[in-house]
Parts: sequence; C-alpha cells; structure tokens
Amino acid sequence: MGWHTDGRVPDGVKKAVIISAPHTSYWDFVIGWMTFHVADVNIRFLIKEEVFKGPLGWLLRKLGGIPVARGKKNNMVEQLKELFDRSASLFVVITPEGTRKKVVQWKKGFYMIAMETGVPIACSFIDYSSKTGGIGPIITPSGDYEKDIVTIQDFYRDKKAKHPERFNLSVQETQN
Repeated sequence: MGWHTDGRVPDGVKKAVIISAPHTSYWDFVIGWMTFHVADVNIRFLIKEEVFKGPLGWLLRKLGGIPVARGKKNNMVEQLKELFDRSASLFVVITPEGTRKKVVQWKKGFYMIAMETGVPIACSFIDYSSKTGGIGPIITPSGDYEKDIVTIQDFYRDKKAKHPERFNLSVQETQN
C-alpha cells in the first residue's frame, strides 16, 4: 500500500496510554493496527461496544479490542487502572477525538487514565500526506491538562488526516 513506519516505543517503557490521531476514517484503524504490528507493540484498544456484535466482535477481541459503552457512566478509568495494575506490560490505544466525525474538542479520558495509572502517554500518528504511521513523543503527564494538551497537540499539527475537514485541534485554536 506504500505506507511506512516511523518511531518506536522506547526500550524500557512497558506500559503506556497510546493516543492515536488524527482519526477521521475506518482506514485509520487498519493502518494504525498494522503500524503497531510492524513496530512490535502488542496493543489493546478501546472501541465502541456496538461493533462487537456478531463475528466482527470475535475478531476485534482477538486483535485486542476492549468494548466501551459510550454515553454511559461505565467506570472505564477504574477498569483500565485495574488492567494496568495486573499487567507487566500493557499498551492501550485511545483516539482522543472519540469518533471519526469532527469534534469541538478532544476527550480528556486518555489523560485521566494516564494520571490515575501513573503511566506515560505515547503519541502515535497516521499521516496521509507522507503515508507514514508511527509513534512519536512519550509524554509524562504533569497534572496540568491545559499545559500538557498544548504540547501533545503541537505534535499533531502537521499530521494530515484522510479527511482533513474532520480533524480539529481546537484547544490550541481557541487559546491563540
């Protein structure tokens, strides 16, 4: 398909919340999953529970999927904290946009999970302009979300989505 990978999880990092952006197409999942496979990162990923019905559910679980009931209070932060606590090595991928549609701002769940579990945030990306998928900087959350999100989103500023009109880095845009 002409894609290549760039970056890896540094040696010694055994656990992380991996955020992946931009997320504007179903293809992002396929390309992202292949990127992690090539980088030899065994991932788990959050995905809406509706797609776990039928045979697709079996495949998604086999690939590392964790169903999420969106719009419901489901204690996902606590569930993931328990999963991190009992795992020697764990990388959970979350799309901070939460959907393929354009959003006003990113969801904060990935940050809350990283803070609660004490693991770093790894910034993974898919860039359609260069046909590159990869893993960028590892961020240790400081507890100052507003400061950290600017640093995180700065990394994504030059990444091109499959559907650029759906990709929004709103936190920076409203602060400038």
